[in-house]
Amino acid sequence: MIPNGPGLPVAGSELELRWRSSRHARRLLTLGLAGLFVAVLARRPEFAGLAAPALLLLVAGRVQRRPPRITVSARPSARRVFEGERLAVAVVAEGGGECTVRWRLHPGLEIAPVGAAAADGPRARFVLTPERWGRRQLGTLEVTLRDRWRLTEGHASLPVPSIDCYPAPAGQRTTVVLRRLPNRLGEHPARISGEGIEFSGVREYVPGDRQRSINWPASTRRGRLQVNTFAAERSQDVVLLVDATSDVGEPGSSALDLALRGAGAAARAYTDARDRVGVITYQWGGSSWLPPGLGRRQVYRIIDSMLTSDASWTRGASFARLPRAALPPGSLVVVFSPLLDQRFVEALRDMRERGFTMLVVDVLNAEPPARRRPEDIMARRIWRMEQEAIRFSLRELGVPVVHWDGEESLDLPLAAHTRRPMAARR
Repeated sequence: MIPNGPGLPVAGSELELRWRSSRHARRLLTLGLAGLFVAVLARRPEFAGLAAPALLLLVAGRVQRRPPRITVSARPSARRVFEGERLAVAVVAEGGGECTVRWRLHPGLEIAPVGAAAADGPRARFVLTPERWGRRQLGTLEVTLRDRWRLTEGHASLPVPSIDCYPAPAGQRTTVVLRRLPNRLGEHPARISGEGIEFSGVREYVPGDRQRSINWPASTRRGRLQVNTFAAERSQDVVLLVDATSDVGEPGSSALDLALRGAGAAARAYTDARDRVGVITYQWGGSSWLPPGLGRRQVYRIIDSMLTSDASWTRGASFARLPRAALPPGSLVVVFSPLLDQRFVEALRDMRERGFTMLVVDVLNAEPPARRRPEDIMARRIWRMEQEAIRFSLRELGVPVVHWDGEESLDLPLAAHTRRPMAARR
């Protein structure tokens, strides 16, 4: 569960009740009228005696006090969750008097109830699971009040507060590291000596070296004092570039789903390594960006930035016009894209020519529908050849392209680039 602070506000509303006769009251009315009808038609007064209790109960029910309004509060246990996580909604009804309360929750789109969707009593608790990322309306809460004799029912409905559902990050434990790192403290071993913990070699002792760093076996062999040297630990700038121009594939495993989940996993992995991580989201010639930052809060800022509504994106923006803070020189650019938009591919080539070190994660897991007509088969082959040509042209420019199916960990397709530092090709 995502941390939400010390407490969540309670959404309380005063609802006006719509009172009407219950099904039980309609049955009693039918019984009473039927008894009177038979008594009059057959001239049998005993049938009127059978109908009298039901009619008297209906008359007594009419004089009962019924509250015109009720205050309902709905409190979700979290306002931000990941896909598949459970959250509880606690509901409370006040001002119902002696009436019994019946709750029924109608889940919203892509919201699955866990357990019963109905409950009795002035307080109740429902457990829900959002199935897909996005701003989700949890549903509508229907409240029904019944009087003491169950003759009338008061109905009201209240929308449950919406939540932000984040894409469930994929698994990633390793990171891609540049060979040249900026002079900033971090956890990646650099090629220069420093105050790290990874052993890099030995050298001859010079005045001022620490005595505890002396390598006595090497000193004995060489006849002179030798000291251990360690690799300096540095950090890097990482920019996650998410292509949101094409959302193809099955819902839940489409290209956009995989891009967001992969970017979330990469953001976690790099921030855990104390790297500065930012994000650029691209869609149809527009882009939104978040400058690189540190810490776990930066992960949530990155996901929020990727889920930003289309209205807040800067139309007509290009990567060449992005400020230096959004795309720092010397940063590692990790791209999540199906590589279907030609303008986006051209933007990648332009960034590579400007000297950025890039790695593309291909998230395309769908193809055109297979049909038996000769022209459809030929069009499918041409489409595949064009996709292979795009990926080949990027590799020729020195941009590695790896494919990720969304099911396995990201460590597997990235294994060839995480075993050793990645050099920036010119």
